[in-house]
Amino acid sequence: MRALIIGTFFIYQCMISANILASGAYDMSIKETNNDDSAHQFDFISIDGEPVSLSDFSGKAVLIVNTASRCGFTSQYSGLQSLWEKYRDQGLVVLGVPSNDFMGQEPGTETEIKAFCTVKFDVDFPMTSKVHVKGKEAHPFYAWVKKKSGAPRWNFHKYLLNREGEFVVAYSSITDPLAKKVIEAVESTLGASKK
Repeated sequence: MRALIIGTFFIYQCMISANILASGAYDMSIKETNNDDSAHQFDFISIDGEPVSLSDFSGKAVLIVNTASRCGFTSQYSGLQSLWEKYRDQGLVVLGVPSNDFMGQEPGTETEIKAFCTVKFDVDFPMTSKVHVKGKEAHPFYAWVKKKSGAPRWNFHKYLLNREGEFVVAYSSITDPLAKKVIEAVESTLGASKK
């Protein structure tokens, strides 16, 4: 009886593996998420449709924020822009990552999102095209950072990476980008003197 159960389990596992391989879900040509300590392994597409590799920001600290235009926290775009303006010359990059994962609060196209951010908040920090930040379809960066700190629970979740692309700290949506603890973490990560 035991051999029958083990045999049945083995056949079941082979069938599952065959389905995965047949569906292409285990396509080795796709860049897979690994446990590397650096986020520099991940690529996005910019809001303008150009490739953006996080390795392009090597030597800079990066604050990555999933954004949405119709959220109660949308006004945080102003704080993100201020943070970008104050610290970009010292090596900070703010990277906005639009996502429609939370109650459909980012339904627009990339063109609409960019126009909204530019007109309403004068945003000129880099932004990516719209991606998933949670669940099975999450962008590989978000699958990686979930293992470090957890997935975003809402829009405007913030992840700070150091100059080597290593995870430093995360802040929830309710934390304003200009909160003292965010400023202190950015300055510490940059090695900037407090002013």
